[in-house]
Amino acid sequence: MRAALFAFASVLALTACSQPAAETEAPAETQPVSAERVEIAAPAYPETRTVDQVDVYASAAEGEVAVSDPYRWLEQDVRVSEDVADWVTAQTETTNAYLDQLPGRERIAERLAELWNYERYGLPTSRETADGLRYFFSRNDGLQDQSVFMVQDGLEGEARALIDPNEWAADGTTALAGTVPSPDGTKLAYLIADGGSDWRSIRVMDVETGEQLGDEIEWVKFSPLSWAKDGSGFYYSRYPAPEEGEAFTALNLNQAIYFHTLGTDQSEDVQIMADPDAPDVGWRGSVSDDGRYLIINSSTGTDGNGVHVLDLEDEGAAPVEIFEGFGNNHGYVGNDGETFFFQTDLGAPNGRIVSVSLSDPETLTDVVSEGDGPITGADHVGGHLIVETMRDVASAISVYTPDGAFVREVELPGLGVASGFGGDPERSETFYAYESLNQPPALYRYDVVTGESTVFRAPDLTFNPDDYVVSQTFYESTGGARIPLFVAHHRDVDPNGVRPTLIYGYGGFAITRRPDFDVRRLQWMEMGGVYAIANLRGGSAYGRDWHDAGRLANKQNVFDDFINAGHALIDMGWTSPDHLAIHGRSNGGLLVGAVANQAPDLFAAALPAVGVMDMLRFNQFTAGRFWVDDYGSPQDPEMFDVLYGYSPYHNIPQTGAYPATLITTADTDDRVVPGHSFKYAAALQAAQTGDAPTLIRIETRAGHGAGTPVSKLIEEAADRWAFIAYHTGLEIEE
Repeated sequence: MRAALFAFASVLALTACSQPAAETEAPAETQPVSAERVEIAAPAYPETRTVDQVDVYASAAEGEVAVSDPYRWLEQDVRVSEDVADWVTAQTETTNAYLDQLPGRERIAERLAELWNYERYGLPTSRETADGLRYFFSRNDGLQDQSVFMVQDGLEGEARALIDPNEWAADGTTALAGTVPSPDGTKLAYLIADGGSDWRSIRVMDVETGEQLGDEIEWVKFSPLSWAKDGSGFYYSRYPAPEEGEAFTALNLNQAIYFHTLGTDQSEDVQIMADPDAPDVGWRGSVSDDGRYLIINSSTGTDGNGVHVLDLEDEGAAPVEIFEGFGNNHGYVGNDGETFFFQTDLGAPNGRIVSVSLSDPETLTDVVSEGDGPITGADHVGGHLIVETMRDVASAISVYTPDGAFVREVELPGLGVASGFGGDPERSETFYAYESLNQPPALYRYDVVTGESTVFRAPDLTFNPDDYVVSQTFYESTGGARIPLFVAHHRDVDPNGVRPTLIYGYGGFAITRRPDFDVRRLQWMEMGGVYAIANLRGGSAYGRDWHDAGRLANKQNVFDDFINAGHALIDMGWTSPDHLAIHGRSNGGLLVGAVANQAPDLFAAALPAVGVMDMLRFNQFTAGRFWVDDYGSPQDPEMFDVLYGYSPYHNIPQTGAYPATLITTADTDDRVVPGHSFKYAAALQAAQTGDAPTLIRIETRAGHGAGTPVSKLIEEAADRWAFIAYHTGLEIEE
């Protein structure tokens, strides 16, 4: 089982090639990048009413501060408030009228559909049945809105469709959000997400017949699903049903672990773990690989978790505490009887693998000691430990014996990022994916005993990855920090000429944006744009210390790193302020909003997506309370001063020169509620920010990103690329 620290993370990838380093001299003169500019009429913004809402906050610097919030009414759910619904309609009409005029928009969508149209597979999961191994995996034929879930018996068996989510909704917005086969491979529990919401429903089916069983579980969120060893049922976590009309806005409190017995009603599910006296504590349970124990994780946020282990074969047993409190991150890797392996950053900012016995839970023994690069994952497969570390953001995969003896390093296809390596402690077979900014994931089968790695599935592409160049360089930011920067472009792009350039950043929650493959990025490069990813502080590129350097009172370091990425690309000769755009999602949307406020003259265009824009009220909605670990609480006087100092909604400059801005959000985003973007858009439109447009694109029946149909992704990307192409001077062929 892969060690899963509670911080939500993505597995990304890169390929390194030769390109200019940070000391490259800028070209003597700027090269033109576009033909004669088509003039587009400035948008006429809908009038947004204001209210006399003032809140008083405690400030460490000033005692009390009165803060105006004139657009508070835009926090209401669009499904509940007719006023908000009317505002969304008016903004959508304004945005569409502008986007419809952008040159090349239709051609971008057409070409993106061509590039996206290749067969894709997900990593397989196997189960030992009475007749041998059964494999489960996803497949998309190219342009299907949702991938189809498949099953096949044996490596050479014929695959058949088990679940086709494309049949669930005409608009493609009901998605398969998770699948877990039973231990014997005869049943499949699966999770459903509707309209992009974080809420999940659980259903169960018979794998042989495809028959739906009667089990229906609701109000599941941020939960694993883990079967009992005998297949009699499964463990999951859920919240109490929200009040009517509050499903997409109310705080998520009182999560509990339940056991569901197959064939029974949800009302009969047995509560395993909860704490009514601490409603902010979340609980998640996973069954150990041998089926005997339940590993119970508890947390109050996104950083730090406690761990208990419950013996499921001893009815009178109490959970044994392994890690207490929420000060560090710990993840279960595997166990051999009562000896458990955990990945932890306790006493090791870069992480280590330790063993601990249930009979002596206070004694931790190093199995894989802390190294120079942070450990990002670990698995117990085939009697070995497979450990992934990052080396300047690239993957390094090593195999160890359970007592910590080094066996070998897995030979990867190149300098990139690998993901996967799940499996069974009793079987030597595992699978992994390798990808890069210019190379979609190829799947490999790996034998942990022999070290043999063979191609399992590789995609047939509609483009040539060798047409693109990816490089890594470094630049200096505040405090002398050395920040990794990845730069990718088409080979035909002149590295000595100023080009339209897009920088992507995140910088938070210990998430490192390693450059994985995304066909949308590839299209930006195909059109002649340069794409860059800055690995900012606040992520985990160099372990816990790197994360701590970009959170709480250190958050300004993240903004400085992103601003300095822009300066570095200009100094290297790639671009100029007139040709530079920035993009970020979620915490990255906050990043883009804050940086556009702080350095508006540095950028021609900004794409803040599903961003946290009101830093004084983020913890009042849905999952926002979890983020206090990274942001601090606005109710803390010292952190109020920090948050109020950079909150995008509260710090829009009256400069008269602001980047062209296309804000994107979705009406069913119950992770970062759309009120953040609504209020920010209204405030930006009302400010004196010059002639550049401020638009908001509001997707319907979509959420924070997961499960969005391919067709919607193509439409949104076409709008984004056409918008920043126009405002950075990139000519688009019609």
